[in-house]
Amino acid sequence: MGARKSRDYQPVNLSPPTAIEAMSSDGERTLELEGLPRYQTSSPSDTDNGFFCATGKIRKENVDYLNVGDGPEVEIAGFERATLKTALTWVAIVCTAGLLRLVFHWLPQYYLKCTHRRCSLAAADTVLLRDQYFQWFVHLVKTLRATDDQSNKDGLSMSPIGASPYLLIPDSGGRFREVTHIRYFVSKKLKYIWDEDTKSFNCLRSLDTDTPCSYFYGCQGLQEEEQTIRRQVYGVNAIRVRVWPILEILFREVLTPFYIFQVFSCTLWFIDEYVYYAAAIVIMSVASLSFYCYSFRTMQMELRNKIVTHDIVSVWRGGELVETIEAELLVPGDIVIVPHHGCLMQCDAVLLSGNCIVDESMLTGESVPVTKTPLPNPKVDKKQGPLYCIKEHARHTLFCGTKVIQTRYYGNEKVKAMVVRTGFSTSKGELVRSILFPKPMSFKFNRHTYYFILCLSGCAFIGLIYTFIVMSRDNTPVGDMVVRALDLITIAVPPALPMALTIGIVYARQRLKEKDIYCLNQNSVNICGVINAVCFDKTGTLTEDGLDMWGVVPVIDSRWKPIIHNTTEMDQGHIQVCMATCHSLTIIDEELCGDPLDLKMFQSTGWDLEEPAIADSVKFDQMMPTVVRPKKPRFGTSTEDVGQGESTQPEIGIVRQFTFSSSLQRMSVITRALGASNFDLYVKGSPEMIVSLSKPETVPANFAEVLQTYTMQGYRVIAIAHKPLPDLKWVKAMRITREQVEQDLDFFGLLVMENRLKPETTPVIKILNDVNIRTIMVTGDNMLTALSVARECQMVGMYDQVILINATPTGVAYVNSEHVDVEPAAHPKEEVNFLVAGDSSDVRRKDKRYHFAMTGSSFANLRNCHRHLLPKIVQRGTIFARMNPEQKAFLVEHIQELGYNVAMCGDGANDCGALKTAHAGISLSEAEASVASPFTSLQQNIKCVPTVIREGRAALVTSFGMFKYMACYSLCQFTSVMILYNIGCNLTDFEFLWIDLCLLTVLGIFFGRTAAHSVLVKATPPDSLLGATPLLSVLGQMVIMVLVQIVVYFYIQTKSWFTPFVRNHEKEYASYENHAVFIISQFQYIILAFVFSKGAPYRKTILSNYYFVAAMGILTAACIYITLYPMQWIINLLELHPPDSLTFNLQFIAIALVNLAACLICEMFLVEFLFFRILKNKYKVLRRTKHVYETIEKELRNDRSWPPVETSHEHKRKATEEALRSPSSDTAVILGEATKPTHATADLLHRNDNAKPFLRNLSTNSQSLLISPPSGGASVGTSPVNDSAYAETQYQSSL
Repeated sequence: MGARKSRDYQPVNLSPPTAIEAMSSDGERTLELEGLPRYQTSSPSDTDNGFFCATGKIRKENVDYLNVGDGPEVEIAGFERATLKTALTWVAIVCTAGLLRLVFHWLPQYYLKCTHRRCSLAAADTVLLRDQYFQWFVHLVKTLRATDDQSNKDGLSMSPIGASPYLLIPDSGGRFREVTHIRYFVSKKLKYIWDEDTKSFNCLRSLDTDTPCSYFYGCQGLQEEEQTIRRQVYGVNAIRVRVWPILEILFREVLTPFYIFQVFSCTLWFIDEYVYYAAAIVIMSVASLSFYCYSFRTMQMELRNKIVTHDIVSVWRGGELVETIEAELLVPGDIVIVPHHGCLMQCDAVLLSGNCIVDESMLTGESVPVTKTPLPNPKVDKKQGPLYCIKEHARHTLFCGTKVIQTRYYGNEKVKAMVVRTGFSTSKGELVRSILFPKPMSFKFNRHTYYFILCLSGCAFIGLIYTFIVMSRDNTPVGDMVVRALDLITIAVPPALPMALTIGIVYARQRLKEKDIYCLNQNSVNICGVINAVCFDKTGTLTEDGLDMWGVVPVIDSRWKPIIHNTTEMDQGHIQVCMATCHSLTIIDEELCGDPLDLKMFQSTGWDLEEPAIADSVKFDQMMPTVVRPKKPRFGTSTEDVGQGESTQPEIGIVRQFTFSSSLQRMSVITRALGASNFDLYVKGSPEMIVSLSKPETVPANFAEVLQTYTMQGYRVIAIAHKPLPDLKWVKAMRITREQVEQDLDFFGLLVMENRLKPETTPVIKILNDVNIRTIMVTGDNMLTALSVARECQMVGMYDQVILINATPTGVAYVNSEHVDVEPAAHPKEEVNFLVAGDSSDVRRKDKRYHFAMTGSSFANLRNCHRHLLPKIVQRGTIFARMNPEQKAFLVEHIQELGYNVAMCGDGANDCGALKTAHAGISLSEAEASVASPFTSLQQNIKCVPTVIREGRAALVTSFGMFKYMACYSLCQFTSVMILYNIGCNLTDFEFLWIDLCLLTVLGIFFGRTAAHSVLVKATPPDSLLGATPLLSVLGQMVIMVLVQIVVYFYIQTKSWFTPFVRNHEKEYASYENHAVFIISQFQYIILAFVFSKGAPYRKTILSNYYFVAAMGILTAACIYITLYPMQWIINLLELHPPDSLTFNLQFIAIALVNLAACLICEMFLVEFLFFRILKNKYKVLRRTKHVYETIEKELRNDRSWPPVETSHEHKRKATEEALRSPSSDTAVILGEATKPTHATADLLHRNDNAKPFLRNLSTNSQSLLISPPSGGASVGTSPVNDSAYAETQYQSSL
């Protein structure tokens, strides 16, 4: 966790920062050191004199690291101020008129090295960090002393903080240590403090680390003095998003290289009296800056308004003392009183007493009330009980940002919770930090623009030397020579280039907005043009949010009965009573609330629920039970089975509830019917679990076959069972444990529920598959449901094979999913070994497509233990089930590492990590977490995905065309100037103005209005400006343009009426040479715009862009008019010298037509057809470098020996041996082959002593052989998971 020297570093590829990165990261206060920006991205190849050269997989010697073993590792080095170096550096800054300081502003790490010297971390006053993305961070190391007066430091009226005699820093076991001062720095909103014992900086820990559960019950709350002392170290409990002042936004933007170059260019133009165009550029730049500042600040304010909350809380000071304070004053260790009417949690807190019903949609994306129970109070022993873990004890933890709907408690007892994390350390804080500091995105087009500009700068440098040579020959004054040379730079590198490149993006965003798709980060638009893989969440994205009751499959006398679809008409037997009672529904504000599955199940019975007529908040464990009854009498219905005696309208009280546990995969209730003499137990849960707890003689012989029939069709299946409790008394019913009653059950049948696909899902998936865009499902749901949905929506073809990956720390098994009865475990600690029946078919044939499917636990084991297999498995991985939010983000990263450009489409906050990690995140929700997504669609379906891709392709092609147009425009004008410089001439100011303002600007504005094509095609547009095709295109066009200008220049000199230009110092440039070059070049700019404005297959035809066509027509007519017979005022304005011969002027038009024909032939035939389609396919050397995924895919197609799919007998024996080698309460094995287990497996069971306690539920006549743990332990099949994560049979919602 602290800074360590180590050897295991694995860097991530360099990615330049995005616009939203700059926004978020620049706002960190600790980095406002002498105007330094927050970070600078550098190339992995930079060695920096041996410092931070983390380019290999082995960590460097003598380099310290932060967060070792606890999150992304960051390199850290200490620096201290060097007076002499600082003085010399500032002398150099003054000598360069501040230019060096500007460079240091862009490269802060070099400023630090030039003004500081390396030292140990113990002596450092500044630290330099470099993260896994090769971003630089400069932070001041501050010292906080106990004697420092902190009064009103945070502007809190209720926070009088005076000087204290000591500071408290956290230690292990929940203890705090007294110190006189601490050294610390803040990075990415987290505080790192210096540890004298380890000689390292460690992230400030809270009570969620190394704290025993017994500690929380030994605390009596904090007194105000101790709370104040802790707050000096922890700071205020606030998640603050700083909104920059307008002037600061303006200042930071103006100091970017683009605007610095514009300031330089405009200054030069004003000096050269090129006033009009300079003024036009200034006006456009001011407008652009104003729009940027407005949108930037608006975005910051929206983010702040969605995140920042304020509240008043009650804290317990011990005894009967309760004090009301601002929530920002809370510190770890405070005990808060949760109000009975609910509240919005302002911190992470562990529940100590009472129950809470909580809406965790901010974390899970599902608005499903979750019941939170107190943290178990272990008996104080030598070991102090288990350590508190916020993940393992999530069911007992109230998370920041979640809403407590209601509390329930005993009598007058308060609902108390102890604060364990505050501020940016909370779950909400982690989410906000992921938004403020996202992973930088790398896009080839953006990188190559800088390389191309360097090439143009090289041309400008050559022209600069040429200018000095030519003008020195003519004895031109040095001042004029310098101005002319620098002016040549502004011609070769057009200042308007960055603005021109955003034209297509602006129009694309506008078109997306018209389709209810909003873009937060415009840099993501172009990236969408090369998307070739899309990850989808399932629930709410591919499928509808809710579940519908499809039917009930009863079992009577261990035989299946016909399915009942209309559940309101079924007999009031145990099945209907279980559906009416076995749930956690409650009435809040006269509305029935609870899990959607429970709600749908209860509503399908047609019964009513009544709770005692007491306040909602005190319904905790009352003696008066909740009662359910049919809405109206149902005469003639037998009620004998439910113990109703002669009653025809039963009333059943829910006496005791054992809440759902995802690790146990079930819930149960103890009920008692009105007038009945005994209690009944009703249980529902995963089918495999319920069967393992049921009497074998009540389970149908073909249970496994019937279950698989429904699960493979994508239905959600829940089993129900019953057990009479004749000897149970009321008092005992209140104290008995679930393990004592949840055994020897009578199996009564299955509830079958369906989760329908959205109608738009299948057509969209088909569109993406048809154009070779890979589709991947990443869901928190169970495997079998995910498999079925994948086939139903055609993500997996009808005849495609699916191979299930079961990865454990010791090995990886590849199993044909057609024979899978259960899914592997979803948590490494709760691994479930499973066996399958039937021989596997040959899925490795070259003509047969296969897909991999796996759960989150297998994915985690692959990453940790079998990383060498991960590229192959991810390449063919299509279905990823039981994935938690962190694993979703990791998966997206691994797909990106294969060379894919990945989009992620999801609808919940649990998808936030993947949405921000992907190249293009598309959120289908306007919830808080959607702020992290570049795109938000108001249409709650995936139709937005192909729309975003189409618009991205159109914008990228527009940017490509615009860049080539601007490059050719600048080189074309550069050629004109160079030709005229040779004779001491130049273009006049108004000729420049006509070209730059009227031709370039007008055509550039309308260039990007061409809309996206309505049909996606397989080929993606190029994303590299340095590829052979774009380079050949630019080079070919420039050769034609240069040749035409040279031909015209010399051709006019052959005429008898030609008089050469006479050099002068009055800047009188009117001449035949000037006229010829200007006239033909004005047509060339229009020709270039036409040639580079491509239509199909990514954009509509150019004729659909009415404004662009009209602009070209008008400008062409104007150019023809200027060429043939201009009016005298135009001649005077432009300083033309036209020939008197109309015939010669018509030759200009003819040459322009020849120029147009040559450009079209070059672009359409030579470049696009001959080179791109013919030669590139014929010669491998001309093709682009293959991506990693293409190489892996080729290997997979040719390697018939992999994957090593095992036969069922081999897999059975291996899994059985593995299970019996170290049986645990979380291990279960299902064996199925036809109607009985194999002889080899049975022999193993009977010879192994470890198997004996697992055999009591074995039925040799049943189709499935169940090896289950003693009653009460977690069992079979579907994965037991973390309490905070997933619910197999839907009592709690899936993430």
